[in-house]
Parts: sequence; C-alpha cells; structure tokens
Amino acid sequence: MTLKKLRNYINGDWVDSQSSQEFEILNPATGEALALEPLSTPDEASLAVEAAQAAFAEWRHTPPITRSRYMFRLKEAMEDAFEEISEIVTKENGKTLDEARGEVRRAIENVEVATGIPSLLMGYNAEDVAQGIDEEALRQPVGVFTMIAPFNFPAMVPFWFLPYAIACGNTFVLKPSPQTPLAANRLYEILDEVMLPPGVVNLVNGTRDVADRLMDHPLVKGVSFVGSTRTARHIYAYSAAHGKRVQAQGGAKNALVVMPDADLPRTVQAIMTSACGCAGERCLAGSNLLCVGGVDREIVPMLKAAFASLRVGYGLDPTTQMGPVISAEAKQKIINYINGAIADGATALVDGREIVVPGYEKGFFVGPTLLDNVTPAMTIAKEEVFGPVLSIIRVADLREAIDVIHGNPHGNATSIFTSSGASAREFKYWVACGNVGINIGIAAPMAMFPFGGMKDSFFGSLHGQGRDGIEFYTDRKVVITRWF
Repeated sequence: MTLKKLRNYINGDWVDSQSSQEFEILNPATGEALALEPLSTPDEASLAVEAAQAAFAEWRHTPPITRSRYMFRLKEAMEDAFEEISEIVTKENGKTLDEARGEVRRAIENVEVATGIPSLLMGYNAEDVAQGIDEEALRQPVGVFTMIAPFNFPAMVPFWFLPYAIACGNTFVLKPSPQTPLAANRLYEILDEVMLPPGVVNLVNGTRDVADRLMDHPLVKGVSFVGSTRTARHIYAYSAAHGKRVQAQGGAKNALVVMPDADLPRTVQAIMTSACGCAGERCLAGSNLLCVGGVDREIVPMLKAAFASLRVGYGLDPTTQMGPVISAEAKQKIINYINGAIADGATALVDGREIVVPGYEKGFFVGPTLLDNVTPAMTIAKEEVFGPVLSIIRVADLREAIDVIHGNPHGNATSIFTSSGASAREFKYWVACGNVGINIGIAAPMAMFPFGGMKDSFFGSLHGQGRDGIEFYTDRKVVITRWF
C-alpha cells in the first residue's frame, strides 16, 4: 500500500514539498506506518513566512469582531470533527482515546477564549493626565509569529498559541513535530475550510533546519515552543539573539506531596492519573512522590496494587487505561533510567520493563513502574524521564518536601494532597512552581489562565494561553493627545 505523503500549507494552498527526504510516521501501538512526512527545506519555511507577511496588513486591518467570527466558525468545525481528530491523536501519539478527547477539548477551549478578542484587545485611557492632555494605551498586532510544536500533545499545544495570535491580528506559521504531524495537518484542513484569508495561517513540515529558519528569519516577530529544557534553552537564546520575542516551555520534574491527613483513596486515584496518564509523556506528569511523616506505610501498598492492575494496550481499545510511549528510542531511554535507578539502590515494586501486550508485540510499550527507596540525589529523582515511572521519596515534614522540590532545577508543576488548609496555604505560598495543584494530580490551567512554569521549565516572561497570550501577541502603543 502506498503511504500518503503530507504536504505543506502555504498561502492558502496545499503544496508538495520539494525535499526528497521523508520521515515515516509510525503508530506507536502497532508499529505500522501511517504516512510519510516530507522534511521540508529552509527555503520552503521562508516561503511560508513571506506569505504570512504579505497577508499581515489586510488581516491586521480586519476588525476584531470579524476576526472573532472566524474563531466561532473554527470552534464549530472542530466540534464537528471532534471524534476524527481524537482518533488521529490516538493513532499517531499512542494515548488512549479518552485522553485524546481531553486534549482536543482543551484545544477547542482555547479557540473559545479567542472568540472574546474584541474585549480582550481593549486598551485603557485617562483624561487630563495634564491640563488639556489625554493619554491612552492601545493594543496592536505585531506581525508574523511561529510555533515549534512537541510530539506529546499534537492537537492541543499548537492551540495554546495559534488562536490568540491570529485573533489579535497577527499571521502564523506552525512547524508540527515530525513524530506526530497528522493532527496538525487535519486541523489545518479545518482552518482552510473556515475560509481564513490566504497566508494568515501556514504550516511547514520538517525538522531542525526548518525550525532554525523560522527562528532567524528577519520577518518573524516572535517564537513559541514547548518541549525539553535543553531545546527550550537553545530556542530562547537563538531566537532572542535574532531579535524575537520568545516563550519557550521546557521540561519538568514534578513532585506530588502526600500529607498524613490526605484522603488516601482519592489521592491514589489522582496519583495514578498524574503518573501514568498519557504514558507519563507530558510536562504535568507526576514523577516524584514525596511521602510525608509516615504516610508511606498506608499509601505505598495501595499504589503498588493500583500500578500492577493498570491495563496497558492500544488506545483505541476502550478497555485500555494506558497506551505506549512514542517510539522505540523513547522506550529504551525510559528502560535505561529504570535500570540506572535500580543500580543506584532503588527497588522496583512494580516493574514495567518487560511488559508484552498480546497482539501488539511491535508496539513501544513500557508498563507502569513504581520505584521505592529513591533518594533526592539519585538521577531518577533529578531528571525528566518522560515515561510512566513514579519514584517514592520519604520526607519528615512539609518543609523538607518543599526543600526537595526546590533542590530540582525544574519548576513546572507540583501538587499537595492534604485535608489541612494551613498546609495547603503554606505549600502554595512558598513552592516555586508555575502550576500548583491542591488535591489535584494534574495542575493543568484552563484556557483563560496562563500555562505557568518557573526556573528551567520556562524561558521568557509571557506564557501561553489567556491574558499572557494576548500580551505576547500585541504591542502596547501609548498615545498622548492635546487639541488646541
């Protein structure tokens, strides 16, 4: 069977890439090839940027109320294709269908927020700042923006940025992950269907050379990125060196703190979803479990039973609770981390290294893994594994738990489980993480709030989503007026 070869979307048209290099997109559960992605050239990225720049003046002049109507049409079109997009995400990424549905819902929620752009773009003013002089601050679009997307949320993460960018009056170029470009390509088909003017949104498939051209192109005004800390740091430095505004979301090492007064049955359920949801391949995944003051004696046996009973399989099977990881390379990397932890003295209470899923022997599966006797000094406790691995660390009190969290260079997310308002307040007051959950395992902000991140988990000043997105995609122009 001849595999479908993806195309780029430039200036309102689907065009074949001129590159002879291709990347085979695999279903991580079955190992079968789904499509071929062209590894486009930097010149093709330049064409997309130039198309976006040519479209900017007219789109910027389009009234915000008109731009918001495009967002309403986009929302309806995404709702109509909801199940289709969710299935695509499951096939190319590996997550369960319910997890994929949650991702697509979050993408749509960002479009919903962007429909309010006529209000969100409002500036502010003051009369008589001096005698006979008035002053006002206006929000205005900036130009061409680009987004370099990760593999783990191929439908949602681009929509942390795209709806806000174009609703504000900018134009946009997306480079999807070469591992999971199918959902983005389908979403661009929907963007084409809502009849946006040519050049307002563009898509270029490719790898690092395409990303570099988008970051250093003189017409690009800003760059958004989500991925590993190492890549985020490079993108932040490289883009800023070329005069771009940047928001670069990096990696994570998220701690889940369990106090002795926590509601343990509900806490275990939340921890399972946090550590094993999406096979641990998300920046909000819980990876270090900090058991405070002897609570380990009760919760560890409960977690061991829950980890051992989790059903692993193909995400399109409704009985599956956890799917595969993205690739054979990712699987081996996770196994190497587990091997290293055991060599350092950790104990595998539940070991997912040798899991075999009947009927899917070619899939990239790693079973849920629960590691005990982990210390904060171990590599497994310090580095992002990006897999379904949870490390148990014992601490004496809440202050020690916070100190352990602060000893890690990342600051993406953390959660506390407690029945004490005082403990919860102290935790959220002091902990240096951008997203904080209280009796919530996955501290995922709604679309009207920014997606936080501190320390090595974020490079920039304005985050994705919500008001931060509006700030990032506009400049404030201050006008001071006197009439004689």
